[in-house]
Amino acid sequence: MQWTKQNEQTVYANRWFRVNLADVELPDGRHLDHFLIRLRPVAVATVVNEANEVLLLWRHRFITDSWGWELAAGVVEDGEDIAGAAARELEEETGWRPGPLHHLMSVEPSNGLTDARHHIYWSDRGEYTGHPVDDFESDRREWVPLKLVPDLIARGEVPAANMAAALLLLHHLRLAEG
Repeated sequence: MQWTKQNEQTVYANRWFRVNLADVELPDGRHLDHFLIRLRPVAVATVVNEANEVLLLWRHRFITDSWGWELAAGVVEDGEDIAGAAARELEEETGWRPGPLHHLMSVEPSNGLTDARHHIYWSDRGEYTGHPVDDFESDRREWVPLKLVPDLIARGEVPAANMAAALLLLHHLRLAEG
């Protein structure tokens, strides 16, 4: 069953997102109004070192009033390469410049409400360049053993689904196949 968008109009917009209202036709011919959020692509990155530790940020999200482990992430600026944006975000938020980035996955974290696409990258090496420029983004930055990832997720310490999926895939790639 496919829903068909008949038209869409912007209700609110700023430089980060647009809230739109769409007229959607259901398969049985009925129509409904559906709000959606149009977002810029998000670039995400981390480093996994030789000890199989992953670089994470411990941060508070005021919207959900929750603390949790996350990967460095941010919006892709106009005209910016996605992998370049991921590298930039990692360095700005952690103080670590990644080596060559490998695409890990791209996900749609909330495709019933938004068109957000999160593009997640990782590197097997990085260089510390100094205190992060955007240190206000997190309470602390730590190298966390990948072997702890499943337990962190099970305890709810990685609340964002995209981050949990990426960390589980890194856990699998680096530990399960080894």
